[in-house]
Amino acid sequence: MSFTLAIVGRPNVGKSTLFNRLVGKRLALVDDQPGVTRDLREGDARLGDLRFTVIDTAGLEEVTDESLQGRMRRLTERAVDMADICLFLVDARTGITPTDEMFAEILRKRADHVILGANKAEGRAGEAGVLDAYALGLGEPLRLSAEHGEGMDELYHILRPIADEFAERAAVDAPETDLDVSEDAPEDFTPSAKRPLQVAVIGRPNAGKSTLINTILGEDRLLTGPEAGITRDSISVSLNWMGTPTRIFDTAGMRKKARVTDKVEKLSVADGLRAVRFAEVVVVLLDAAIPFEQQDLRIADFAETEGRAVVIAVNKWDIEENKQEKLKALRAGFEKLLPQLRGAPLVTVSAMTGKGLDRLHAAVLRAHEVWNRRISTAKLNTWLGAMVEAHPPPAPGGKRIKLRYATQAKTRPPGFVIMCSNPEELPASYTRYLVNGLRDHFDMPGTPIRMFMRSQAEKNPFKGRKKAPPSKLRKHLQGRKPD
Repeated sequence: MSFTLAIVGRPNVGKSTLFNRLVGKRLALVDDQPGVTRDLREGDARLGDLRFTVIDTAGLEEVTDESLQGRMRRLTERAVDMADICLFLVDARTGITPTDEMFAEILRKRADHVILGANKAEGRAGEAGVLDAYALGLGEPLRLSAEHGEGMDELYHILRPIADEFAERAAVDAPETDLDVSEDAPEDFTPSAKRPLQVAVIGRPNAGKSTLINTILGEDRLLTGPEAGITRDSISVSLNWMGTPTRIFDTAGMRKKARVTDKVEKLSVADGLRAVRFAEVVVVLLDAAIPFEQQDLRIADFAETEGRAVVIAVNKWDIEENKQEKLKALRAGFEKLLPQLRGAPLVTVSAMTGKGLDRLHAAVLRAHEVWNRRISTAKLNTWLGAMVEAHPPPAPGGKRIKLRYATQAKTRPPGFVIMCSNPEELPASYTRYLVNGLRDHFDMPGTPIRMFMRSQAEKNPFKGRKKAPPSKLRKHLQGRKPD
């Protein structure tokens, strides 16, 4: 029993707050200023025993041109067309406005099921607005308080018969791929419909992140335009990308921290950083005209610090003239400025034309495979012996540090433990030597590698025990007078 509920209404009537209430998480950005939400955000909602998809939309405004507000309105109208049920929110404290009346007329024509909700109706301040809502001709208004959770029971009883209607009409043969438990092995991280590949696209403002995802999707799902900083929420979109079940996160552009003064922009950047932590592969999108700016380096370093598999994508390659010279300079700059990601894929793409997306897909899959790779202990110790023989560890104070054995402790990202003597005296340069040797020998380019040195002191069963007093026989043999 699943259906789609779109929450629509004027700006600042509480749509995102209600969305967060239904999904049970603070996914959508919420602020007092109007117009915070711009893109369509989908979430898995729960209300009693009902499970459905809820869509948070941008505020409807009386604009139909090619401005940012006009593009936001068309995106919201698209959500109305694709949703099974529309929950039309009005502000009970402000009352009904001419804009509400105009959009109520639009919903009567375009939506099959419309539920009228009067939000902010707690207390007496909203009673007049609830009564005015009857004039919209959409039936009895539902008193709601998204902030305090009031009216959720009534919303459930309204949705229940509509949900039953959809359940009767829906085909019983649901896709069996979701129920196929072919992933018995706990180490099998192959992307599937049940567990799609998680990809986050990050970068500076106006690098083309939303345009790139729209081209991958093959539709204008995300809001785009010439203005920098359009995206605010981290929007996740599920798709089948060239045969790979994928969930892509579009994130807000990240500027230097000193330049971020607006509260909403701070929330947007924090939301983008959270998307990176949820992702498996992070695509750092650069602008071919100004690649490897200081902020690009910080963003890529953050992804590596978080332990995500990283792919560098250079966008707007279609307008680049000297491609070969530019590519050579890009690779040289990458090796010099991001040594911690040595060997990571660097792909040139064009978000506008779609050129290079097949190479980007292959690079993402490759990075994901390396990120999940596990190496047997036997192979690791054979490799460790060869590395020590080629370049022995230092001998501080004249006593050689011994590397006894190595094992892989974790994946995602790969983490290795080497048991050795005096690990605190092993210099960081030797650890880098081992990490680079791992990358080269086991073909693990670019992925973050964590290496931990652990002490394994030789166990002495008598260490720490008090010396026992000599026996009478030992005293006699030593020529001492017994007590």
